[in-house]
Amino acid sequence: MSLQEKLDAFKADFEGKAPKQAVEIMHRATADLIASGQADQALTAGAVAPAFTLSEADGGSVRSSDLLARGPLVISFYRGVWCPYCNIELGALREAWPAIQATGAQLISISPQSLANGRKAKRDKQIDFPMLSDPHGEVADAFGLRFRLPDDLIALYQSFGVDLPAINEDPSWKLPMPARFVIGQDGVIAYAEVSPDYTRRPDPADLLPVLMRLQGSIAA
Repeated sequence: MSLQEKLDAFKADFEGKAPKQAVEIMHRATADLIASGQADQALTAGAVAPAFTLSEADGGSVRSSDLLARGPLVISFYRGVWCPYCNIELGALREAWPAIQATGAQLISISPQSLANGRKAKRDKQIDFPMLSDPHGEVADAFGLRFRLPDDLIALYQSFGVDLPAINEDPSWKLPMPARFVIGQDGVIAYAEVSPDYTRRPDPADLLPVLMRLQGSIAA
């Protein structure tokens, strides 16, 4: 089953059980974000990727320049351990990690959640690649991904017990749009996919042709 098929199955089950008003609020928020055009403002292939240094869930700092010195870099931006769609995606990335690694590439995930929540996600999903915390969303901002949730969605999340200010240690109620980037060793983005609809995400297998092309250019 593909990643999108797993996401669709979860969505159908959730929306079949959730109150109609809650589903309407979530659909409206997604439609408004798509209509805002913010996804079109995010960095695209051909742009130079911002350099960054972030803390890893298991401790220590990770620098993008150090990762790029070892090979192309795959970055997955996700919302946090509280998001079931993100957890399904993390599972798909875990399964794809050996194939990504075989191309000589590095893989990291970035979310605004606290390090403690990053450790929980890493443990629960048995993730071997680095999971980085982006305090106050500064790196997500640099990639053009961060937005504030609308007030009715904030109220809905609060009713679900999703306290983003506590989870992220940030009062802003801002999140990154889920996104994947492949960055070449020259620092230029070779692939970019941004998902303003958080229930739709590309399959990790889509990354492999890009990574193999980069691998070929390095070999040449």
